[in-house]
Amino acid sequence: MVDRRAVWRDDPLHRADRHPQLHEVGDGVPGEARPVVAAASRHRGEPINPEAWVWYWQHIGGGGCPVVDTWWQTETGSILISPLPGATTLKPGSATFPLPGIGADVVDDRGESVPIPGGGYLVVTRPWPAMLRGIWGDPERYSETYWSRFPGKYFAGDGAKRDEEGYYWLLGRVDDVMLVSGHNISTAEVEHALVGNTMVAEAAVIGRTDATTGQSISAFVILRAGNEPSDELAAELRDHVATTIGPIARPKTVLFTEELPKTRSGKIMRRLLRNVAEDEQLGDTTTLADPTVVQGIKDRYLSAQGGDEEE
Repeated sequence: MVDRRAVWRDDPLHRADRHPQLHEVGDGVPGEARPVVAAASRHRGEPINPEAWVWYWQHIGGGGCPVVDTWWQTETGSILISPLPGATTLKPGSATFPLPGIGADVVDDRGESVPIPGGGYLVVTRPWPAMLRGIWGDPERYSETYWSRFPGKYFAGDGAKRDEEGYYWLLGRVDDVMLVSGHNISTAEVEHALVGNTMVAEAAVIGRTDATTGQSISAFVILRAGNEPSDELAAELRDHVATTIGPIARPKTVLFTEELPKTRSGKIMRRLLRNVAEDEQLGDTTTLADPTVVQGIKDRYLSAQGGDEEE
């Protein structure tokens, strides 16, 4: 059918990140085993890291399928930020620009626009056709949740940055921001840096309580096939993050794992990883695709006294 029709592939999340068993093999996907090549592939959910984007474009899309990374939520009723396939110049990992007619901006704590380049809070600045009018029976909740933080602007709770060319890069939920020695560090930024190492297939990071720095960074890492966990590799990954972002972002602990706790839709449950790092009772695991994964991670984390930890 693909030979006769233009086909869209719509993935709830970036498959290379959702299925590290695919991403782990790197360039080793045999041609005859490669999935059907679509005309365009749309991705939604967590921010996609550039390495997974390129891997997906090469091995799933055959090097000719535009990867359309989108930003929206159920409450917006439609996609708001997205490239136009065939018209927008793509950048791996970027959702590119707001769609025509959509007003978006990146603002600081005071709600003022952040100069380009720069990062902050992602907001929508004017109405759009598909916007939600309210929550049935609870209009105050809608107003409080999305409109109270920056009056007159719609704020879904996500952070973003714009590069020198104005491209939007989604940084995930602002409540996934870590505060290390007074510096705000996005979990997505550190995860992207880790996956930038050729030996890493997937990573998740969280901030845990630290008596000296307020919070320290704990990393949970899945390696690509052919790489073995070691103290030397953990140190190399810490150095890689420090070189890519800065010394302040160097993870204090690195735990190698075969899986990460994810919901059935593929979202990483960092809340549970935070429970692991803080040695707290695990929260609700009923939404996980495999509830046994997080307990296994906790057992390994505690037996390793926090994973491979920086001295």
